[in-house]
Amino acid sequence: MLVFAAPGQGSQSQGFLAPWIEASPGLANRLAALSEACDRDLIQLGTAADEDTIRQTDNAQRLIVGSAIAIYREFFQGQAQAAVGHSVGEFAAAAIAGIISDEDAMRLVSVRADAMAKAAALQATTMAAILGGEPSEVEAKIAASGLYSANFNGAGQLVAAGSKENMANLVANPPEKARVIELKVAGAFHTPYMAPAVEELAEAAAGVVASDPEIPIWTNFDGSRVDSGSTFLEHIIAQTARPVRWDLCMEQLSNETAKVVELPPAGALAGLIKRGAPGASALALKNLEDVAKVDSL
Repeated sequence: MLVFAAPGQGSQSQGFLAPWIEASPGLANRLAALSEACDRDLIQLGTAADEDTIRQTDNAQRLIVGSAIAIYREFFQGQAQAAVGHSVGEFAAAAIAGIISDEDAMRLVSVRADAMAKAAALQATTMAAILGGEPSEVEAKIAASGLYSANFNGAGQLVAAGSKENMANLVANPPEKARVIELKVAGAFHTPYMAPAVEELAEAAAGVVASDPEIPIWTNFDGSRVDSGSTFLEHIIAQTARPVRWDLCMEQLSNETAKVVELPPAGALAGLIKRGAPGASALALKNLEDVAKVDSL
């Protein structure tokens, strides 16, 4: 089963779109159309903007989803046998699976990005990756620190989120046999701190018609395969303030012996799959040369 995976926030890097656009003029046209839908110049963000600009939540989420959709349409249209996304990448996966249109995906991710940025500005919060340690002990340490387990990424990686004060204490007193690395993000995503963003996104999604998926798709909500488009849309709305269960998605990919192609900006998901989904194989599309490798995956 050939599965196309869309990455989440933090996967972007300065200028990553430039070589893709240079190689395919049609990609620029697709990005321009998606730019209109999300009120951002995706080409400028993906080629000329600096790291600080593309790190901003409102820019990063639009750029990541728009790039994944545009590159899939330009280079792989019709090849996906299944789709999956990590966090905000679920909007791109929903478009690839035919649940929502590309334009609706961009409009909704725009609402999500702006609403999450506003929610993050209400309190001083942050996130940190915890690498290693006994999973149950790590979760217990996070809870005891007054923080939330926000991203269950699998492969020995769990992301904690919450107040900066509590996070500073966790960084200074990490779980046994684990490292805590604070992330450069605007706030505590996928936690109750994002409740205001859920309300805004739900209101925007009320006007979107969701079709049932044309291909299999798994949800970060609980890792299950979802056959109802409206249910999938409900999940990605709620997921804004709920933990990302990428670990459970990887279990499904492993069980399906999936061949996973990670769309740009690629690298993080393929690495997790290689370490945490023994039954699956993965290819990160880091450059144009990787496109030819898909057929032999």
